[in-house]
Amino acid sequence: MIFRLSFSNSSQLVSLSQNPRLLHSHPLLSMNLFKTHAFAGNPIKLRTPKPSDPFSPASALHTLKTLLLKDHTDNPSLTSPNFKILPFRKGRPLAGSLKNSPEPNWHLAWLSFNDCKAFLENSSEVKLSEDSLVYLGSDSEGDGDGVYVVYWAIDVTEAGSRLVNELGARQFCFVELRTLMVASDWEDASAMAQLAIAGHARSLLEWHTVSRFCGFCGGKNNLIDAGRRKQCSNELCKKKIYPRVDPVVIMLVIDKENDCVLLSRQSRFVPRMWSCLAGFIEPGESLEEAVRRETWEETGIEVGQVVYHSSQPWPVGPSTMPCQLMVGFFAYAKSLDINVDKVELEDAKWHSREDVKKALTFAEYKKAQRTAAGKVDQMCKGVERGQSLSSDFNVESGELAPMFIPGPFAIAHHLISSWVNGAEAQVKQLASSFSNL
Repeated sequence: MIFRLSFSNSSQLVSLSQNPRLLHSHPLLSMNLFKTHAFAGNPIKLRTPKPSDPFSPASALHTLKTLLLKDHTDNPSLTSPNFKILPFRKGRPLAGSLKNSPEPNWHLAWLSFNDCKAFLENSSEVKLSEDSLVYLGSDSEGDGDGVYVVYWAIDVTEAGSRLVNELGARQFCFVELRTLMVASDWEDASAMAQLAIAGHARSLLEWHTVSRFCGFCGGKNNLIDAGRRKQCSNELCKKKIYPRVDPVVIMLVIDKENDCVLLSRQSRFVPRMWSCLAGFIEPGESLEEAVRRETWEETGIEVGQVVYHSSQPWPVGPSTMPCQLMVGFFAYAKSLDINVDKVELEDAKWHSREDVKKALTFAEYKKAQRTAAGKVDQMCKGVERGQSLSSDFNVESGELAPMFIPGPFAIAHHLISSWVNGAEAQVKQLASSFSNL
């Protein structure tokens, strides 16, 4: 479990996970303020192996090249049993439904090296090669016996419908990452770990798709470092590029005197959903400055103090921005009159603590999770259902909810629920108590 605390000054950020004694000694840390967000806590990317390690990107790539050169059709022993490959199609990971589970649930459908090679043998568009596989990470398998698994991802979008049908025969299907996000039980550590792996893989593959050519000279970019980097093929250029991350500030604006928060709606939101303000960071500005600027531009509200809450990778945005990093803050309003920018927002209003608390209680997040998991189960069995996932947030006992906020898979939910439950005040007090360290 990761605990984090920060201050209004970004230079004073403190990671409590690095000081466990502090967690137990400080009286305000008796409760679990922050859990790891969805798409964070990737278990196969916790640390970078040394180049000499047999499961490092360099060593794994060397083993991969050896395997690709060998004819192991009649000799499966030549294939490393420790390579697992996750196919993606149009940004969707391959998933399956857990069998013998009391409730519908999903899992990532990893393929062995041999299986993946066999599935792609009849494809003229996608081949198993060092240029098509992207290194994701490694992890030990079993009870600490020293056996490591190396994980890879591959984009099979161009492979055609034949591959989809062959995988479907195994009750595997390609599922939107957003659907898997909603279908994940956020109290299940294993499900959240798989979601984090899938998010990381999608980010890398989508980045490869949008960075095929050098932005300096227009030359073709080649994969290096097992797909974790790229380099221009032009001998006169040779520029290296790195995976793209788009930072976004997301803030809960608080009117402390009237015990209200500012929530907004965008036209793309499902009916009755309200959320926090958010916006991209511009070149040359700090995180705090971005919070104040975005709040002013979208609502006309002037913000004073800005306090860091937590951050969340967000790999389910548009493919042109394959991985956004949501950086969450509490922002304290200095003015109250709202002037909505109708280009950016549909509406923005102050909401009382009581109204927001009802919205948290009313929204049946667990019901939505089970419905989404059921949808994945039906898809993997070859049965499509047209039900909208958003409909499950709207009805409880036949009554329409006046408003609801995003579910626990979104950082907005935790910003808002922290305020409703009083944790916001604790965060602010902690920031003050540690400011002299």
